[in-house]
Amino acid sequence: MLRQENNRLLRRSDAELLCIEPWGENSFRVRASLQPDILPNEDFALLPEPDEIPARISINGNRASIMNGKLRCEVFPSGKLGFYNQKGEPLLEEYDRNRFRADDEGFNSALEILPRTFVPITGTDNYKLWVRFEAKDEKLYGMGQYQQPDLELKGCILELAQRNSQASVPFVLSSRGYGLLWNNPAIGKVTFGKNLTEWYSESTKQMDYWITAGDTPAEIEEAYADAAGKVPMMPDYGTGFWQCKLRYQTQEELMGIAREYKRRDLPISVIVIDYFHWPHQGDWCFDPEYWPDPAAMVRELKEMGIELMVSIWPTVERGSVNYEEMKELGYLTRTEAGSRMNQLGNMCFVDMTNPDAREYVWSKIKENYYKYGIKVFWLDEAEPEFTKYEFSHYRYQRGADLEIGNLYPRCYSEMAYKGMSLEGQEDILNLVRCAWAGSQRYGALVWSGDIDSSFRSLRYQLAAGLNMGIAGIPWWTTDIGGFHGGNINDPKFKECLVRWFQFGAFCPVFRLHGDREPHKKPLGTTGGGATPSGAENEVWSYGEEVYKICRKYMRLRESLRPYIADTMKQAHEKGTPVMRTLFYNFPEDMDTWNINDEFCFGDDIIVCPVLYEGQRNRAVYLPKGCRWRNLNTGEIHEGGQTFTSSAPIDVIPVFFREGALTEISFK
Repeated sequence: MLRQENNRLLRRSDAELLCIEPWGENSFRVRASLQPDILPNEDFALLPEPDEIPARISINGNRASIMNGKLRCEVFPSGKLGFYNQKGEPLLEEYDRNRFRADDEGFNSALEILPRTFVPITGTDNYKLWVRFEAKDEKLYGMGQYQQPDLELKGCILELAQRNSQASVPFVLSSRGYGLLWNNPAIGKVTFGKNLTEWYSESTKQMDYWITAGDTPAEIEEAYADAAGKVPMMPDYGTGFWQCKLRYQTQEELMGIAREYKRRDLPISVIVIDYFHWPHQGDWCFDPEYWPDPAAMVRELKEMGIELMVSIWPTVERGSVNYEEMKELGYLTRTEAGSRMNQLGNMCFVDMTNPDAREYVWSKIKENYYKYGIKVFWLDEAEPEFTKYEFSHYRYQRGADLEIGNLYPRCYSEMAYKGMSLEGQEDILNLVRCAWAGSQRYGALVWSGDIDSSFRSLRYQLAAGLNMGIAGIPWWTTDIGGFHGGNINDPKFKECLVRWFQFGAFCPVFRLHGDREPHKKPLGTTGGGATPSGAENEVWSYGEEVYKICRKYMRLRESLRPYIADTMKQAHEKGTPVMRTLFYNFPEDMDTWNINDEFCFGDDIIVCPVLYEGQRNRAVYLPKGCRWRNLNTGEIHEGGQTFTSSAPIDVIPVFFREGALTEISFK
């Protein structure tokens, strides 16, 4: 039975209740439940319900349609849904292989495959859920960060789960002119197959997705940002150079590095204290033996114009001063059976889905870091990094990991963001190792995790960063040079570092980090001194040739900061990615949809990173409709052509739109 309820279209068929309603301009929220009614709005990815938007609803017997601006949904007699743009062109259609199709196509199927399949999980109110759509001739992008070389996702199977270096952010943009958000934090997977598209959740109470239509990728992205939220304004320090390594072991060492950057007259905006600067995991404070005067440290850094970022982990070990209290209060992640302690160490994770636990952790951060003037935090282990990712084994206050696990990194960012907001801070930014849809509105700057130090890994990061932007996370960065490995004396690694550094200069955030070889020994046997450190990782640590190249790109980045600030304003106001696929800026140039090894940095810059060892030139495509200036040579190129560009070790090809940024050059 079909009926209209205010601006919603409802369909009851046996146990299933289907609800379609406008949710922003040119957009619908689509939910289905086997409960008596649609469950109340969950604060998953979508912001609270927007002002009611009038919808044109037509019901004709067992068939109906609902229209909102450029998007129309048809409900067929079988219950199948089809989505169309304002021109009547099909965008997306559910996959229905039922015996009796009542959509006048004259096609029957004995397969009995329904578009929406709920399978009860015995003993619970939850279901396994499959939602299927017809496969179309389309290109698909977004979905967050996956460690693979594929920018275009058609043909991929993606796990909907968080891991170290994997951030599942389930928004996909199609070349057919729609975007779809899977508004469900359950563990699962999506298959973008040749024969069908299939979304699957391991454990959920109802189906929930959001779909929008637009004439350009930018229009679709901006509608998604309106629905799921936008980043704050990037603080000024965020656009400069960030110095980091695994790990500065003492206050004296860190301050010596900061002073050396200043002595060399190198631009630096942020310096970082990494993990195990604390006595125990879960103490959330400095070990006074190695960090004796945080107030003086922060004061001197600020006098040099450098922000201090400090690593925070959501882990608590038995020896922590907070463990017993947090356990008693129910603030720690639980297990379905067996010990909650993780094999990463004799520790467990804070339950960040619990708002009281979030307030408790922030109170410790405020007392032991924030009061010294530390205003930016590194929220590590944000997935969280359970031993072997046994998602069926863990439980939170808000539900089983299988049902709500993908929310954890967003709740973690919310912990710091809300605490800092209550202190009156604006333009909040925190570095975090994972994200889900909506994390961006909590000031999440996502980095790509503990990745390998190799050219192959560098290639993966280009695809990851571009798809993260499309998935609604415009603040993104990597460990320049990768995290795992990289001997500072190895010529091959030096080449990889140089090419990565050049790429990093055009990422939303420009940050040097890594666990370099050869390692340094621990300074002691207890507290923060018991953990080893990697080798030096400053720009002068790799020899004079590497240093000169790094210095060149640091100064270039510094000269671009006003331009980057304007680009960050677009991200804040409209949700625009900072680094973008070429087709995002030039959708009418069909050749741009086939380019996967270049990117736009803002409106006016095209970056062509060098992604292979030994490469000293590379093919470049410049979009139609304008002329482009080679940053290195000053040469002007007509758009709409492919040519070979020189790329000696100290250069990656970079092109500015003619007439833009004329004062910027390497000269």
